[in-house]
Formats: sequence, C-alpha cells, structure tokens
Amino acid sequence: MADVRPASTDGPAGSGSPRIPEWLKGGLGVIVLTLAAMWIIELVDSIVLDDRLEQNGIRPRSVDGLDGIVWAPFLHGGPTHVLSNTIPFAVLSALALTGGLRRYLKASALIITIGGALVWAFAIGSNENHIGASGWVFGLFGFLLAAAWFEKRPLSIAVAVIALFVYGGTILFGFVPRPGLSWEGHLFGFVAGLIAARIISRKPRASPLGTDPAE
Repeated sequence: MADVRPASTDGPAGSGSPRIPEWLKGGLGVIVLTLAAMWIIELVDSIVLDDRLEQNGIRPRSVDGLDGIVWAPFLHGGPTHVLSNTIPFAVLSALALTGGLRRYLKASALIITIGGALVWAFAIGSNENHIGASGWVFGLFGFLLAAAWFEKRPLSIAVAVIALFVYGGTILFGFVPRPGLSWEGHLFGFVAGLIAARIISRKPRASPLGTDPAE
C-alpha cells in the first residue's frame, strides 16, 4: 500500500510562506554571535577587568603587539566605542552576506589579517594601541565596492550602491587623521577589503552562447 503522510510545511508544497535559506540563517547567526562577543568582552573588560584587555590591541612594529591583529577587532575603548561600530558592522555584514556565508567568512578573515598586518607594519605612531572593529567595517565597505568592480554582476553592483549611499560620507570622514582615532586602521582596513575582493571575486564565465551560466 502507498504510504500517505501529511504534507510537510517545510517544503515547496507547504503553507506558502517563504523559507529563509540555510546560509542566510547561518550568516545572521554569525553576525549576532560576533556582536555579542564584542559586547560581552567590552562589558567584562569595563566592569570586571578595569579595561586591562584594551592593552592587547595592535602595537605597531612591536612583537608583543603582533597578536593584537587577532584580538583588536573585538576590543573597544568603552561602550560608546563598541556601540558606534555595532550598526555599521551589522549592516555591511548583512550586505556582504548576499554573496554567501563562505564568501563573507573568507573576506572577513582576509580583512582582519591583511588590515591588521598593515597597521602593525605601517601605522605612524609606534607607541599607539589600535583597537576596535572599525577596520573590519571599513574593510567590508571596500570589499563590497571592489567586488562590484571586479564581478560586474547586477547584485554586486546593487549592494555596492546601497553601501555607498548609506556609509559613503562616513567612510570618507573616517580617513581624516584625528587625535584618538585609528585612521590608519580605517585606511588599511579599506585597502584590505579591496585586496580581499580581488582575491575572492570571480567574473562570471561566459557560456558557449555568450550568456552567463546560472550558478
């Protein structure tokens, strides 16, 4: 006899409500967990550790400050500092996720590593301590713009236009040297985003008929 079961509400023949792709759900989870880590670290550092964790940032050309490349994006100089990075990070990360979770993770890893290494090697003040997720934020912005240039896909271009419209002015202002601001972190983060896009982005391959194959 045929096995008759109730139709699943998770499939195409379900209730008709749109399903959220698994990669998107996972990506949003990554953003939430990352921001939660930033906030928890900052609160613990401020309330319990008397801001001692802040000293583990990137110290240019110092061997002791080399591991700050990894820690710096998660360290901030107070709740106001982490708050200023929260919304831009969430928005630009969400835009970057339109290319897929794996692509976003690769871009973020390259931005953190390359941008941090450039700050360590070339930042002007050797006694400065560079912390904060703003380099990551600027890197994501640069990545979105450069990906649109390299890929020339409608989605990449649309995402870049949105990023430019929302944060273009803020990003330009962030390159201006000011006391207490890691403008080098912003600049090298942006440069790292351009490099990441060049490494990751792939132009669509033309089919024998001259059209782009579906991916």
